[in-house]
Amino acid sequence: MRIFVTGASGWIGSAVVPELLQAGHQVTGLARSDASAEALAEAGADVERGTIDDLDLLGKAAAAADGVIHLAFKHDIAFTGDFEGAATADRTAIDTFGDALAGSGKPFTIASGTLMVALPGQVATERDGLQSGAAAGHGAGPSMRAENALATLALADRGVRSSVLRLPPTVHGDGDNGFMAALVGMARAAGNAAYVGDGANRWPAVHRLDAASLFRLAVEQAPARSVLHAVADEGVALRDIAEVFSRHLNVPLVSVTPEQAPERFGFLAGFIGLDSPASSTITRELVGWQPTHPGLLEDLDQGHYFRS
Repeated sequence: MRIFVTGASGWIGSAVVPELLQAGHQVTGLARSDASAEALAEAGADVERGTIDDLDLLGKAAAAADGVIHLAFKHDIAFTGDFEGAATADRTAIDTFGDALAGSGKPFTIASGTLMVALPGQVATERDGLQSGAAAGHGAGPSMRAENALATLALADRGVRSSVLRLPPTVHGDGDNGFMAALVGMARAAGNAAYVGDGANRWPAVHRLDAASLFRLAVEQAPARSVLHAVADEGVALRDIAEVFSRHLNVPLVSVTPEQAPERFGFLAGFIGLDSPASSTITRELVGWQPTHPGLLEDLDQGHYFRS
């Protein structure tokens, strides 16, 4: 198949592209910069220059492809506080892809998240979070992105083999600049490895390369209206993560109260205390996905997160 991939040079996309190519697919990647275009070309992909705001380009690229993986999201403006703006741009792109793929039976997979799809402390499954308004209590931005996922699934009614692949908050691996890397930086700057309360709250996790293999399986075989969970570690306690930080950085392990979390964890304060385990049992049975790369704690212990 020829697969059009947005976000193709990002943290996830740069693993998805070679995964697809190695499986014999052709890839066209969306690139918004010269550096991204060069990286995609070196990987062996064709390049389409533009952004997710170039709707005419998106529609034509989708129509010319045999399937679409949509990974791009305006994280830059979301992290500055305009999550609604980022989610709105994402919805517009999804609608554009839906129009281009309607009636084709072609696969269309988007990236979403496992956080906040189930009640606190419950193990989230692929069957959770499928009702409109399910994320309404988590703010306008996250709620809008959850609705975008539902809109993607609804494209099945228009003849699109649509699926949503939920990623855990931690997609780890060498070169990660996401949540884990941010937490390591905070621990180094503060001179301690901190967790909230007793640190028993859990985060699911997946290695980047295992997530990439699931995106390939999604476009190859996921049925229309599928929800997939790229979850290898169902739930890793935050205290266990902080203990690895403590050993590698040679700093004390400390507990902070929920009230102290904003000062200590900054933009991650709203997530660091969440207990949000997630399961991938349904996904593994549906498409035969089997994670083979190191789990989060093993990956952290390899030391690449702690290079100075």
